[in-house]
Amino acid sequence: MERLESFEKMLEDIKKQAEYERVQMEKLKAEGKEKSATYRQYFGNRMLYKMILDKYREYGLLE
Repeated sequence: MERLESFEKMLEDIKKQAEYERVQMEKLKAEGKEKSATYRQYFGNRMLYKMILDKYREYGLLE
């Protein structure tokens, strides 16, 4: 049961971080900073989060 709880916590943490970074990217974009290192890092992270969340969906662990 502890392992399942760890997976659930990981999923929630990834979703929270992905949303936080999405908001930050919108702010940076509004400021015209799409070429900044921070924006690009968030973009790379976003791709990683998408891949992880897609895997959760693939295995029926996320809707």
